[in-house]
Amino acid sequence: MPNPKNETKESKTQKAPKEPKDKIIDASVRGKKPASAERRYYQSRKRQQAVKKIAPVKIAFLGGLNEVGKNMTLYEYGDDMFLVDCGLAFPDQDMPGVDLVIPDFTYLERNADKIRGIVITHGHEDHIGGLAYLMKTLNIPIYATRLTIGLIQGKFKEHGLLNTTSLNVVKPGDHIPFGGFDVELIHVNHSIPDAVALAIRCKAGTIVQTGDFKIDTTPIDGEMIDLARFAEIGREGVLCLLSDSTNAERPGYTESERKVGESFERLFAKAGNRRLIVATFASNIHRVQQIIDVAQSLGRKVALSGRSLENVVAIGTGLGYLHVPDGLLVSIDMVNRYPAEQMVIITTGSQGEPMSALTRMAFSDHRKVSICPNDCVIISANPIPGNEKTVSKVVNELMKLGAEVVYEKMYDVHVSGHACQEEQKLMLGIIKPKYFIPVHGEQKHLNKHAGLALSMGMNPKNILIADNGVEVSISEKEFRVSGNVPSGRVFVDGYGVGDVGSIVLRDRKHLAQDGLIIVVATIESKTGEILSGPDVVSRGFVYVRESEELIEDACKVAQRILEDCAVHHVHDWSSIKLKLRDEVSHLMYERTKRSPMILPILMEV
Repeated sequence: MPNPKNETKESKTQKAPKEPKDKIIDASVRGKKPASAERRYYQSRKRQQAVKKIAPVKIAFLGGLNEVGKNMTLYEYGDDMFLVDCGLAFPDQDMPGVDLVIPDFTYLERNADKIRGIVITHGHEDHIGGLAYLMKTLNIPIYATRLTIGLIQGKFKEHGLLNTTSLNVVKPGDHIPFGGFDVELIHVNHSIPDAVALAIRCKAGTIVQTGDFKIDTTPIDGEMIDLARFAEIGREGVLCLLSDSTNAERPGYTESERKVGESFERLFAKAGNRRLIVATFASNIHRVQQIIDVAQSLGRKVALSGRSLENVVAIGTGLGYLHVPDGLLVSIDMVNRYPAEQMVIITTGSQGEPMSALTRMAFSDHRKVSICPNDCVIISANPIPGNEKTVSKVVNELMKLGAEVVYEKMYDVHVSGHACQEEQKLMLGIIKPKYFIPVHGEQKHLNKHAGLALSMGMNPKNILIADNGVEVSISEKEFRVSGNVPSGRVFVDGYGVGDVGSIVLRDRKHLAQDGLIIVVATIESKTGEILSGPDVVSRGFVYVRESEELIEDACKVAQRILEDCAVHHVHDWSSIKLKLRDEVSHLMYERTKRSPMILPILMEV
């Protein structure tokens, strides 16, 4: 019979069987805590399993990529969505008659029940200009800093939306809950006060969207960008960074806004007895403040020209962002009552906009201000890409009237509100994101910004250059384009929103290039006999008095077609109009090598 003592002894010396690697050991069952390495292994397995269960966060770009303006981004996690910004863009030269361009809200209308609100990063038109149109179709809470809310209120008052929308003032450091999202606001420098970046947290991770920013160590408002908070968030771990790419082509650092103030001091003193006219962006409150400060120091009065500028100054002064001494501002109606050496006029039109105050001055169309050789005009802005020709035209017209014109290329009268390459690299360096998506800029800007991230050692697979309409899914294990959403441009023309589409624009371009020919005739309904006409009217094609033969030949062609249709009993209006259009168009091209729009008008009696 075996010795039980020996058996026990053997069992004590025998090695314990290894636990299966995929088994989570319960320390209480074994009577002791797992070894340190063992514990770390199983905790790592738990984390991996948890990561697999966490759904990715989705980002849909509805505007602001491959363009400057129309910024709008949609975040989605689970059943919760929220928006960042809702801006507009100004029309290109190939959009005749269009006033504004806003994002397409189709996808938002489909998901209205999921959208918890919208956060606005700052008060520029390319970030708030589309809000009033969005609120008419989708009434959601709006969160923004104090000045930005003030500017939004001015817009909503014009649209009759002020009493029907929820406007919430927030400040840097505040957290906004949007269901499964927590959005933290971080102070940044820009060319307008109260600009913020966003740290967006959900179970999938933290996403940082910088908004428009620059690193200004001597800002006008006294508050430098909160780099310390960005660094803290970077140490906590950032899943993805969406960063401003506007100045990605420019090396170095963006100059401080204070440098413009120093230039104003020199130029104003140099102007002597001449009248000063300064054109700048209406929303650049820091720039306006510096003009006011220098004017006061030299004993000059200040007048404002431009409705948007007057509105911004009124709002900025009321909220305490602008400090205007009593008696300094005078009405634009009073400018001619003051000697030239005592007057500074601040005006809109730095981008050569056709209806702006400076453009009207340049073309002698302004009712209150006439440019004369004793004027010194300072254009304190950089032409937005695409506006170079219109700005140059305004400069030339001002010079023809004898005025001295100072613009950015000549003196330091403008600095950008956007980060240059070294600031962009600094942001990438302190955030240390796992993934990177450059935003806010044309394709060349996005590509250049992606190149900066590559130069800093980021994995090319972790960098994505997206486009409007793209939906991106992001998690620890996933970074990919997961789909497409409706996006595009909606044209605003007067009171009409979206009623000008590609076909209307095509017709407008056709009319602008080749003009219009109208063929008018009255026909007997039963027989098709011509009772009156046909008459041919030209608009924007040829001067009728000098082209009588061509017009007569067009009348003959039209008459022949109508008579032929009557003989063959063709009474289908569409077929008759098509034949008229084809034959008259063929005649016009054969004789002039131009293709005007042909518009047949047939009246039946």
